[in-house]
Amino acid sequence: MARDLLDKVLVREVDGRVMWGRLVEVEAYLGPDDLAAHSRGGRRTARTEVMYGAPGHAYVYFTYGMHWCLNFVTREAGVPQAVLVRALEPGPEVGRCSGPGLVTRALGIDRALNGAPLAPPDLYVVDDGAKRRRVFVTRRIGVQGTGRWEKRLLRYAVDSPSLSRPLSRGPVRRKRVKTL
Repeated sequence: MARDLLDKVLVREVDGRVMWGRLVEVEAYLGPDDLAAHSRGGRRTARTEVMYGAPGHAYVYFTYGMHWCLNFVTREAGVPQAVLVRALEPGPEVGRCSGPGLVTRALGIDRALNGAPLAPPDLYVVDDGAKRRRVFVTRRIGVQGTGRWEKRLLRYAVDSPSLSRPLSRGPVRRKRVKTL
């Protein structure tokens, strides 16, 4: 699912204003076994409850006491997996989106959208038929201390100046993924 989201358009509508950005960087979080996931070990809290729900909903949480982060719930109910939106190429009149906190700030996303369906009119993803770019797979960012999970290649990105961190140019962390 994470790979398939790249180059799609994330749309946010607020009070008749339409804002958008092209998805260029995401990370997959694989549920209870993934020590970097909020649902690690089967944790089921008020914060993580949305991840245990139906796919196609927003999981929005506050981190570091200052940033909202947007995730898409991706698996069937009861399987708490999600994809974190790390970066967008911003559309017209949208601020910088080169990090999860910047994405939510630029699009006016906060806890009010936690659990919201990813469907018009509030928040949704559109395939506008844009040409698919080469996809790179690297380690996730900011998941130190999670054992083998910090080395897993679960960050998906296209080469873009809007990434939260540049792609590694070393052969170990850069992997080409066949696109459709």
